Amino acid sequence: MQDPIFYLTMAAASLSAITILAMTALRGWNGWLDLKRTELMRPSDDAATASAGSRIEVADLKERIRKLEAIAAGVDL
Repeated sequence: MQDPIFYLTMAAASLSAITILAMTALRGWNGWLDLKRTELMRPSDDAATASAGSRIEVADLKERIRKLEAIAAGVDL
């Protein structure tokens, strides 16, 4: 086992394996950072819920106004 070609081959294979693992880990890290970046840019679910709640309130107020206008005009609902 004193063959220098064997040691050079093992060193090259080890270096290749380490390079592949490092590149894979770096790609995963960049993907995770992109995911967190998009989570920060998108509005939260609380804002969507508040928006839906305010739309319901506005629709309710419009319905009340319509009924009051009908009563003022003397129209039976």
